[in-house]
Amino acid sequence: MLSVLSLHPDRLLPADPATRALARSLYTQVKDLPIISPHGHTDPEWFATNANFGNAAELLLHPDHYVFRMLYSQGVALADLGIGNPAADPRTSWRLFAERYFLFRGTPSRMWLDWVFAEVFGMGVQLCAETSDLYFDTITEMLASAAFRPRALFERYNIEVIATTESPIDSLADHAAIRASGWAGKVITAYRPDPVVDPEFEGFRDNLKTFSDLTGEDTFSWTGYLAAHRQRRAFFASMGATSTDHGHPTAQTANLSVAEVAALFAKVTSGSCTAAEAELFRAQTLTEMAAMSIDDGLVMQLHPGSFRNHNAPVFAALGRDKGADIPTRTDYVHALKPLLDRFGNDNRLSLILFTLDESAYARELAPLAGHYPCLKLGPAWWFHDSPEGMRRFRRMCTETAGFYNTVGFNDDTRAFLSIPARHDVARRIDCGFLAELVMEHRLEDWEAAELAQDLTYNLAKAAYKL
Repeated sequence: MLSVLSLHPDRLLPADPATRALARSLYTQVKDLPIISPHGHTDPEWFATNANFGNAAELLLHPDHYVFRMLYSQGVALADLGIGNPAADPRTSWRLFAERYFLFRGTPSRMWLDWVFAEVFGMGVQLCAETSDLYFDTITEMLASAAFRPRALFERYNIEVIATTESPIDSLADHAAIRASGWAGKVITAYRPDPVVDPEFEGFRDNLKTFSDLTGEDTFSWTGYLAAHRQRRAFFASMGATSTDHGHPTAQTANLSVAEVAALFAKVTSGSCTAAEAELFRAQTLTEMAAMSIDDGLVMQLHPGSFRNHNAPVFAALGRDKGADIPTRTDYVHALKPLLDRFGNDNRLSLILFTLDESAYARELAPLAGHYPCLKLGPAWWFHDSPEGMRRFRRMCTETAGFYNTVGFNDDTRAFLSIPARHDVARRIDCGFLAELVMEHRLEDWEAAELAQDLTYNLAKAAYKL
């Protein structure tokens, strides 16, 4: 017998009846607010071409590393799922997913996907082996219609602005095409310089050569290298960017002398630097990027603490972002001090900190953001973008940093249709948390209503200068 797919209207709200009623009231006030998506990894080509998505697997399986990493952990070959294997039959890949959908019980992915299945595609039975073809055919047929093209979905789910993420050596041709099309949807870029600031990034020296070619600067000299960054940052800003994003292994910063930097840069560009020297160079570039942000006003985001591409054979075969990134312990207090010694008290800098190390919330991040004018805390991120992760973030940070040293929610996803699903989860969790504070007489109800709007919409818009 097939199981009914039904989304409970009070899902994720507190169990206590009185608290739930208040949370429901708060949620009703914010559930239809526009989506501000200031940091993510959707493909700008989707919005540039506005071409139909090809099939269910292409839209919902292939871009979502949360999904295929779970399947891989249970012995399903990535190639059979169509990951790095365009010859794979999408219906067969989808069936492998559907047969194992039970693996996602209790996970955020299950919530997001069920929302997409029910709200976007109107499915009334749960995904399983028996309904695999029904799902695949229904979704694929709907995707062929004009109503399910990327721009139509963008408008349908009331996305006010979405930021993608590109490197300095990206031409931003898709963003130019979006602008030239006359479409009113606001899709902006963000400056992600990892390929030209991380000496351990694959193809680093070739990337520097491309960086030179794009800018006309000698990026193998320190002054030319910095000038190239300034030039590309200005170009990104002209294409709508309001932020930079830095995905370093650690939060380490440095403040070297000119002579020290010159000597280090010579080693980095020669390809002969050690792992420690590569880390020191990344640390120095974070401080340099902060200086540039003071000059050009771009908001700075730091996403450290991921051991990326932990599965070496998978990385060698398929490259980055294949579900093998693993959180690590992260120090912020000592790591950020060189940068904060220079710029921590400068109101012109806005640095948003993220973490995968939840032990740092109350011990380090909330106290730092609760003191330094330049610091804000990004939301629970990646593995912690979940109901319990969001609750832990609020409970561990609010008493020290308050609400207004945080930046609302961002979805940080490649899976397009998970965006409205993720924002719905965040709105429900925040309304539940606020309702608990009211019931404990720690907030007035009118304050909770203001905060619900701020956490849903206003804080992200202000923090990212949107």
